[in-house]
Amino acid sequence: MGQHPRRVKVSAEVIVEVTDEAALEEAVLDDVDASEFSVEPGQSLADVRAEVRRDIQGDPVAAVDWIADAAGIIADRPGVEFVSARQTAVEVDKDGFELVTEPDFARLFPLCHCGRDGCDACSGFQLTPRTAAVLWTVAQILADHAYDDVQLHGDEPITDEAEWRVLGDYPRITWRQDAVWRRQAARAFDDLTKDLEAGREPRPTCPGEEMAFHLMVQAAQAALADGWGPSASLMARLPEHADDYDWDMASEVFLQDDDILHLFDVHLDGIEDPETEQNQYMGIGDYRAEAWFRPFLNMTSRDGRRGFRR
Repeated sequence: MGQHPRRVKVSAEVIVEVTDEAALEEAVLDDVDASEFSVEPGQSLADVRAEVRRDIQGDPVAAVDWIADAAGIIADRPGVEFVSARQTAVEVDKDGFELVTEPDFARLFPLCHCGRDGCDACSGFQLTPRTAAVLWTVAQILADHAYDDVQLHGDEPITDEAEWRVLGDYPRITWRQDAVWRRQAARAFDDLTKDLEAGREPRPTCPGEEMAFHLMVQAAQAALADGWGPSASLMARLPEHADDYDWDMASEVFLQDDDILHLFDVHLDGIEDPETEQNQYMGIGDYRAEAWFRPFLNMTSRDGRRGFRR
């Protein structure tokens, strides 16, 4: 019998001090402009670069994460082959302990109270700081639970949804997907979280993010009803607005449609396949599980180089 190659996990912790945020940001943005990116159909290289630049601007942690290279920790030597690497960057205090910080939602999502008929903000729906804070909080909780599902169950098929923390709430067509697919489902919550942290509206870019957003809205309603979610101190700092917690309008504005919910209807089994007559009649598109993380044609895809939180 052949001997399997042995694997070694190397963990390292590095703390850097940002001595000049402006210089760091300028250098990293120059590097972004010089970097190559994979571009999916329907998107442009300029759009991809612009999204990465937005994530870095004003965020020295993101800038440091860009220049860090976990894959380069092991030099190229005979007898060893690189397999995988992952990295995270977080802000720490002077003693090296991780800081728990909350985005400034009042600044990220400024409100208009003028009430004039001609005001686009007042006449439409505003994503308010309080609504954003609740979505941001529950998205992280759901992401953690989804990653827990992957860690606990791996590729195991879902047979009893009650044994799963989040992924059991997904349509049955996803219940036999592997751990790689499930990690992408968990990352969808993280992607929408990062949108909110950057002051962007959490508009799903693919079916996987659509499902994540639906579950975020459900969890947000439960959090407010049952008294869990954002801390009371955070909510007390945020201004109130008439649009607070208008989940129906948030879904209408941020989702292109609710076609993905048809996948829960046992009478519509097979409708996810774009080749079926019913799918074509309803104009749903491709909702097969393997297509869940392909970007919609009218949306810019996420950075293909981003990793997984865990």
